[in-house]
Amino acid sequence: MNEEGWNIVKQDERYVVTDNNTLNKLVTSITELNPFHSTTGHSHAGQEEVYIFRSGNGEMEINEKRFKVKEGDIVFVEDGDFHRVHNISNERLEFVCVFDGVRSH
Repeated sequence: MNEEGWNIVKQDERYVVTDNNTLNKLVTSITELNPFHSTTGHSHAGQEEVYIFRSGNGEMEINEKRFKVKEGDIVFVEDGDFHRVHNISNERLEFVCVFDGVRSH
């Protein structure tokens, strides 16, 4: 992104992840997930996250549960839960993730 405060932190054939670290206690991250790709699944102790889906369709995986997500959906990830996003469509899936602290993943 060209706007001040936004930096690409991850980029490969799967996705582009851009973070904004303007705030002291929250990180806002935008992920553009390419068709038929998934994010790296992970969990982290001591950190909650909120996912806000901006465009596209896919699936969210939390622990052993997998469910459909679409534009406008909001998903809460509790402290320590394993989570992963899957794009199962022909279109890019874009979502915003907000989490406390600093990036640990």
